[in-house]
Amino acid sequence: MTIDRILPTEEAGDLLALTTEIADQELAPIAADHEARRAFPREAIRLLGRAGLLGLPYPEEYGGGGQPYEVYLQVLEILASRWLVAAEAVSVHTLACYPVASVGSEQQRKLLPDMLGGELLGAYCLSEPQGGSDAAALTTRAVRDGDAYVVDGTKAWITHAHDADFFNIFARTGGPGPGGISCLLADANTPGIVPQAPERTMGLHASPISQIAFDGARVPADRLVGDEGTGFGIAMRALDSGRLGIASCAVGLAQAALDYAVDYAREREQFGTRLVDFQGVGFMLADMATQVTAARALTLAAARLRDHGRPYSTEAAKAKLFATDTAMRVTTDAVQVLGGYGYVADHPVERYMREAKVLQIVEGTNQIQRVVISRSLARG
Repeated sequence: MTIDRILPTEEAGDLLALTTEIADQELAPIAADHEARRAFPREAIRLLGRAGLLGLPYPEEYGGGGQPYEVYLQVLEILASRWLVAAEAVSVHTLACYPVASVGSEQQRKLLPDMLGGELLGAYCLSEPQGGSDAAALTTRAVRDGDAYVVDGTKAWITHAHDADFFNIFARTGGPGPGGISCLLADANTPGIVPQAPERTMGLHASPISQIAFDGARVPADRLVGDEGTGFGIAMRALDSGRLGIASCAVGLAQAALDYAVDYAREREQFGTRLVDFQGVGFMLADMATQVTAARALTLAAARLRDHGRPYSTEAAKAKLFATDTAMRVTTDAVQVLGGYGYVADHPVERYMREAKVLQIVEGTNQIQRVVISRSLARG
């Protein structure tokens, strides 16, 4: 289905056309094979970097694309509509570049051209096995020892755990609570950083996630990002942007499910009538289309606030909540439109449905998004 987009510049239109070409030619054809083999598409992600798609919202002086967030998010949407794994990889990597790009030292920022160009892939190590949504209670500790920090602890649910070249590690350098947390930038090959066995996940099979054990890992002191005790604030600001990325991934996934269901309903006949012409199916498709359009509009509205330097944290939470809930509903309904065929792997909608579930969980569960939104209402 063609999406009627209003873009800020002609360059943005060219960028989305390039994204569509790459997604159609390089991503969609390999998705099923990589999912079946549980193989992370590192070369495909490197290709996206060389095409300039991994650093879009960051300044050109650091090797980024200098694009507004509303444009970057529509790139993510197109990628997700072809293969969610690729879009999620871009979103996570963009999140992982945020600490250095926003508050990194001059020396640290020398790494940005390789980060934003995709030669170095990043991971974001915040969650822990026992912490869940309570990130301020993290227990991974980094103790200063001469010219290094010694890191001990365990992180959980880490995307790119086995494929990343660098990790953002949020660890406790001080007392309890958010004020005791700092951010460290570590090379993935640092001794004492040990990714564990991949989790057996419901979806996103080509993007394995794992716990990472830190056992006396020595991270040079000059890899402290920002000041000691500022890590929690860095993490939360990054997550505001990351939630918009996940919202756009959800919109793209839902659009793919809608398009597939509509095409199927136009071609499939029952009792001599096309499925799409049965009111029960047609109304279901109409609701799906309306929800996808609404999710896209809500997500881009939040992005435009960000682009104009306006507060957007609550709007990002709304977008992430609504778009990912929409993806879950729309992919489930797409399976229903296909009936028995929707339940088998011959058609991609069963994969879309499995993938949609994780989007309601990552970058803060949708229950956490409701907490953020309700607290903003309570403050007035």
